[in-house]
Order: sequence, then structure tokens, then C-alpha cells
Amino acid sequence: MITWYKSKDPLAQLIFAHGAGAGMDSEFMQQMAELLAGKQINVGLFNFEYMQKIKAEGKRRPPERADKLLAYFDLVIAQASKESELPMFIGGKSMGGRMASMLISDEAYLTKQYIKSINGIVAFGYPFHPPGKPEKLRTAHFPDLNSPLCVVQGQRDTFGTEHDVLALGLCDNVQLNWIPDGDHSLIPRKKSGFTQAQNWILAANKAAEFMHRNL
Repeated sequence: MITWYKSKDPLAQLIFAHGAGAGMDSEFMQQMAELLAGKQINVGLFNFEYMQKIKAEGKRRPPERADKLLAYFDLVIAQASKESELPMFIGGKSMGGRMASMLISDEAYLTKQYIKSINGIVAFGYPFHPPGKPEKLRTAHFPDLNSPLCVVQGQRDTFGTEHDVLALGLCDNVQLNWIPDGDHSLIPRKKSGFTQAQNWILAANKAAEFMHRNL
């Protein structure tokens, strides 16, 4: 169920969920897991059930409903909590980060001690709204978060640009980290003077700093 990228001297563990269109084997997921493992974080990757079917059948399909995604995420976290007593963080890329934040604000899941004791959430490229539809916000649950949320976002992300997100006046338990000229995968344009490698290293640094502060 879980593929681990382990640190030699871990201080914490992160259960890291993929986005809607690409599974745990995507370049972003693999690279970020390796970078974070180099910063004393054990990173556990997994595929949601719909993505497992995509890999098995070779046919595209949409993600399952949020309730099914949350239920499977819960199973993965439960397994990880049995395998290790390291401080636990959860998070993900895009949809995965959103699901992590929804899990930590859901009263039904917060009755479980291994969910309630999660130290924090890390979301890379949080989908604040669908592209071109800034009025359809996906932040209503933020005030109910049981743990602090670290958002690592590209300045140009069409799911929430720096300009749009800063105007929202989000609650204090949401920490925003902006990646220069980054898109939804934190990748900058060539003309910006930044590189993909630089941005992904910066993103990993911001996420690791957040986790180290919240042990």
C-alpha cells in the first residue's frame, strides 16, 4: 500500500498523496519524496484506488468522490501509524493536499487518535479554485483544521495565484510559501531566470522547515 523513501536519521514521517491526474510515480512525487527524505523526513507514497485501476487497466478515469478518497487516505495513515511512532504529517500534491486538509477538518475522522495527533499538513499546489473560476473556492473547511497547514504554491498557479490567494485573508493556521514564477507544479518559465530544480529544492526546504518546526 505504501512505498517509502526513508531518511538515514528521520525526525518525522509524511504520508504524501498524489494529484488527480498523475499517480505516485510522477516526476514531481518522486523528486519531492527524495528531496524530503534528504531532510530527515520519511516519505510514504501511495496510489488511491482509482489510480491503481488506471495503472492496471491503462485507461484514464476520473478520481473517485471525496468521501471514498478520504476513506482510503485514512486506511493508509492507519497503516503508517502502526509501522512507526515518528511524528506524523500528511499532505499531497494538488488534490492530495486538499484531501489531507479535509481529513484534518472532518469531525468523523478526528475521533481517531492517529488522525487527531497528526502534527501538520503540507500541500504543494493547493487547488484553491478551479482554473478561471476564482469564485468557486475550496477553503470553507480551513477554519476547522485541527493541525496547521503549510501551502507551497507557485506564484502563477492557475488554481490560485499569489495575487488571488493573498486577497482571501486566510486564517492564521494556514502558512503560505510562494515559489517564484511557479505554475501548478511549481515550474517557472525559462525567461524568469529560475529553474525547475531550484524551485523544487526551495519547495522541499519550505516544507521541511515547517515540519521541523511542528514536531
